[in-house]
Amino acid sequence: MEFTRRSMISTAAGAALGRALAARAAAAPRRIQAFCIDFNWLDDNQEGWPNRFAKPGHWATASPEAHVDWYEALGANVIQTFAVSCNGYAWYKGGFAPEQPGLRHDFLTEVVRLGRRRGMLVMGYFCAGANSRWAQQHPELSYGMPSTLHIPFTDQYLEYLSRSIADAVRKTDMDGFMIDWVWNPKAELRANGWIECEKRLYEQLTGRPFPKSGAPSREEMLRYERAAIERCWRAVRGAAKGAKADCIVWLSCSNLKDATITDSAMLREVDWLMNESYRRDYFEAGLRMKGRRTRLIQCLAGWPQHDARKYLSDPANRKRDLYGFARPRESSLPLPVSEYLGKPIEAFPGEGRDAVNDRNIAALARFYRGLPLNAVVRQC
Repeated sequence: MEFTRRSMISTAAGAALGRALAARAAAAPRRIQAFCIDFNWLDDNQEGWPNRFAKPGHWATASPEAHVDWYEALGANVIQTFAVSCNGYAWYKGGFAPEQPGLRHDFLTEVVRLGRRRGMLVMGYFCAGANSRWAQQHPELSYGMPSTLHIPFTDQYLEYLSRSIADAVRKTDMDGFMIDWVWNPKAELRANGWIECEKRLYEQLTGRPFPKSGAPSREEMLRYERAAIERCWRAVRGAAKGAKADCIVWLSCSNLKDATITDSAMLREVDWLMNESYRRDYFEAGLRMKGRRTRLIQCLAGWPQHDARKYLSDPANRKRDLYGFARPRESSLPLPVSEYLGKPIEAFPGEGRDAVNDRNIAALARFYRGLPLNAVVRQC
């Protein structure tokens, strides 16, 4: 298939890639201090689109300068923002994927320019397993368009994903990108029967007819799903490195112990690998399976189960590469960093997701800026 041919790297290109990776490793921060203002999701008080993803054009007026200012105030040295969000629309202009309706600025391109001036790496984002626009335009190639994993990794989809990645890397010159949701469709979406395109994909990857029973055995399913993820990874990596040899590919993973990725080439070959979960056993699994050059990052903000203050209070964790994310307020930003630093962490009350996340961001801001966790800074 076309995407497979484009993803192959020649011996000479492989040598160039090795040199580029060494240069990138030297340029990367000694400790990654990353954050993402997450344009994928609305907050709980806002009406969803036809699903829970943010409607195309929401936050389209966001200011690149205001966002870079916020990340800098936080003390981040890596900005993770968006190339194409889960709704299927891009955050840069003139690309293969259509831009967010009403996009006021060439957002990602400008964040790259401004962030670099301030010594920060700037990373984009793609979601492999969900893309609402793709589902709308290709209903025969998706299990509808819910805000969960709904896309089989067919030839057509991987061609689209590869083109999206290569285009965004070239046009914005971002340092790399996070690839998220590299999983197969959710089991509950297949409960009423597999769609025809995934049946054909099963036969293509396993060399066996799709079972007449309507569902593969557990062993057959695992073999198929591992093959599908492996092929998706090859397409993603090939598109990224083909567009820019030193492009950082960053995998976000919610379950590093999942059988479909255990001891996979993806975990060995990815540049940065992130344990999105709060669970330490997942992080330890990542340590065992990651490649020699792979940076392993721990997520500390974004979900109610995270407790950044507790984690950072342990000296053994303070040299880790770290990340957090937050849903934007209506301003397209979280609270001002001055507010996170201007009162004690425990002064952000409540047990809802956003309240817990405010406490986690307050802890990260102190740590990223080299302050004690009990510090209160009245002005910053």
